[in-house]
Amino acid sequence: MKIAIIGTGNLGKSIAKGLISNNLTTSLYITKRNIKELKEFEKNTNINITSDNKEAVTNSDILIFAVQPRHFENILKNITPLLTDKHTLLSTITGFSIHKIASIIGNNKPIIRAMPNTAIAVGKSMTCISSNSNGKNKIELAETIFNQLGSSIVIPENQMQAATVICASGIAFWMRLIRASTQAAIQLGFDAKDAQKLAMFTSEGAANLLITTGNHPEEEIDKVTTPKGCTIEGLNEMEHKGLSAALIQGMVASYNKINTIKQEQI
Repeated sequence: MKIAIIGTGNLGKSIAKGLISNNLTTSLYITKRNIKELKEFEKNTNINITSDNKEAVTNSDILIFAVQPRHFENILKNITPLLTDKHTLLSTITGFSIHKIASIIGNNKPIIRAMPNTAIAVGKSMTCISSNSNGKNKIELAETIFNQLGSSIVIPENQMQAATVICASGIAFWMRLIRASTQAAIQLGFDAKDAQKLAMFTSEGAANLLITTGNHPEEEIDKVTTPKGCTIEGLNEMEHKGLSAALIQGMVASYNKINTIKQEQI
């Protein structure tokens, strides 16, 4: 695969590292206005570092865009004359719809949207993917790329707003839950460092149980709750205080806000 990453900031770097470590490219161009910030890639002779987006586009088939939203439209306009039938466009730009991309470059190109989250930096992103009709036969290609950086799921584009809340904002929600567990552990006698370690790896273990077994969360909860035991006592107290309701309401509020922002932008 001949791939170009247009805009190699933190997200672009994470994608580049995933592509390199899994040998997914025959040619890789990475671009940034200040190429001095890409020094860590200089030792790899198979990577072409440039500040010239047009050079990267001309020499690549798959174009991954990881620029800031305010720059995306101008970049698309500048490269549109260079686009050919060989090109597939893959955008990671939040809030920039497939329809809007097509209105700039034309409707006849494969366009894919991918929404990774910040866990892509450690190869654990949950990435949501959607495409236009011309991009459907390129979906597997996008999955191949992002499955090397975590997991991926194909969804309709009209679910991207909700997926942003669940997966992107969701990182912050889970961090707050881990932080709360850490604070409880400190109150129960652990020092801060040990408390955070207990919270982090317990949450990781819980997620991996579900990933590995495919079980419903309640099945795993049943394995640790005993009649009149401490676990069910704690769970019931949390529910009395509104744990599940607060989390659901918070996510719905976040979803309502993101839709408000979208309407304001329109």
